[in-house]
Amino acid sequence: MSSHSTSGLPPSDAPSIRLTRHDLARLDALLASPNYRQHPGAEALQRELDRADMLPDDAPADATVGMHARVTCIDDATGARHTLTLVYPHEADVDAGRVSILAPVGTALLGLTIDQRIDWPVSGGRTLRLRVLEVAPADH
Repeated sequence: MSSHSTSGLPPSDAPSIRLTRHDLARLDALLASPNYRQHPGAEALQRELDRADMLPDDAPADATVGMHARVTCIDDATGARHTLTLVYPHEADVDAGRVSILAPVGTALLGLTIDQRIDWPVSGGRTLRLRVLEVAPADH
């Protein structure tokens, strides 16, 4: 077993997150799917969805980190900058910067807005301290 936090819960000071109705519906369907119901990241994603606020339908597309958004963030602990796209598990490709929503960093970034930061325990006992610098909405 890795050295994740024993509760697996987001930190109590986790920032509020906001999701579109469309992303919430698709992610709920993903978690209901037999393919992903038992995935190690499913429980953490479900907790994030349960605490999310719904964005108004007319909210700007770049207001929040949603599915297929390209996110530029910085790990405040190391200064490393990352640009990644938040995708569904079957679309993930780490080498191309396409991070699954079920990966710890994907779940941690979901629903954040620019300048929000989240600390998230990852394997190896390390904590990601990610701060969102920029969000480019999905191309639809």
